[in-house]
Amino acid sequence: MTTAGTTAAKHHLGVRKLLALADFRRLLASRLAAQWGDGLFQAGLAGAVLFNPERHADPLAVAAGFAVLLLPYSIVGPFAGALLDRWDRRRVLVVANLTRAVFVVLTATAVGLGLDGVPLYASALFVTGVSRFVGSGLSASLPHVVDGDHLVEANAFVTTLGALTAVLGAGCAVGLRSLFGSGDDGSAWTTAVAVAGSLGAALLASRFARGALGPDEVDEPRRTVTAVALGLLDGARAAWRAPTVAAALVALLAHRLAFGASLLLTLLLMRHTFTDYGPFKAGMAGLGEVAVAGGAGILLAGLVTDRLVDLLGRRGTVCAALVLAAATQLGLGLPMLLPTILAASFVLTFAGQVVKLCVDAAVQGDIGDEVRGRVFALYDTLFNVTQVAAVTAAAAVVPLDGRSPGLVVAATVAYLLGLLGYLLLDKRTSAATHR
Repeated sequence: MTTAGTTAAKHHLGVRKLLALADFRRLLASRLAAQWGDGLFQAGLAGAVLFNPERHADPLAVAAGFAVLLLPYSIVGPFAGALLDRWDRRRVLVVANLTRAVFVVLTATAVGLGLDGVPLYASALFVTGVSRFVGSGLSASLPHVVDGDHLVEANAFVTTLGALTAVLGAGCAVGLRSLFGSGDDGSAWTTAVAVAGSLGAALLASRFARGALGPDEVDEPRRTVTAVALGLLDGARAAWRAPTVAAALVALLAHRLAFGASLLLTLLLMRHTFTDYGPFKAGMAGLGEVAVAGGAGILLAGLVTDRLVDLLGRRGTVCAALVLAAATQLGLGLPMLLPTILAASFVLTFAGQVVKLCVDAAVQGDIGDEVRGRVFALYDTLFNVTQVAAVTAAAAVVPLDGRSPGLVVAATVAYLLGLLGYLLLDKRTSAATHR
């Protein structure tokens, strides 16, 4: 066998061998349970707020919902990151999932009572916040159950299967909604079913041995309050010191800016403009089809990203994904027809997932375990803030029917600027290599 062939053989462990690792299977199962519940909860809540005949939602109301759900966690996230690098991650995952279960029930109760505004969003905020916390903990724990040489492959498999499971959860919400009804009572029962995912994830996480998921060592001030307060700054410093991580984050944030605007347009088009067109549906059913198209894009990304990185390198893969996304925004986004929107959902989700997998691999491979949780928390914080900013800015200018060619062009420009920023920051890697 050639040297290249030997390297490839060592690099690709294969799904069967990954699943032969007991701790990997357990961590994967916990992730899948959590993400199934997340997908069901988010779709159930979206149906309750956006497609409920008993409620009304305009663009600014949608933006307010995103802000209330995501921005507060963006304040809490850095503190969560410090805790992930200080406390036993196994215990954190168990407690966080049980806490999320409580707030899923409270949110469902608020929906059933017809509550709106702060009472509803405050409860949903805790669910979303804890979900991000759990996601960061699972990602930071992965290097403890898979060898470093196989992180890209394992991460692609775990992230892809997790995202598809979230799509499945969203599909379950659509089905439950048709069973329970689209009003407040039906939406409450649909949302409440998501508690099963949190309880299952907690049970699976509890089966790990104490300390099995890290952190192996604590590189923080002795006082917890001081360590928590410095979480965001520590994460930012660690990310900046790793040029591959900083560059990849810029690329991902460009995608979230563009995707946030596209998401708002899709929601408004589905609710106010589109009508059923053959097999393509509008309304909540149409969002279900968008989710399926996105899930197919995620699946494709999971299947090919590892190979693309081998072929093009991580830099070439990220650049190609951003160029593809920019072309898709113009080619499939501008017509604003139901079939082209579905096609755009597939391609844009594929491109975004490719970038995300590269970011995850960069953080897991290029950031030390003692600070990895804080970097993942920074990652989630920036992710949330960027999406809220995009949705809010779009809501200020988009018409109620969602037809806004200018926003589609702006999203295209965001991808191109992200590509430029990525290349400029990634140059630091080459400069450091040649010193």
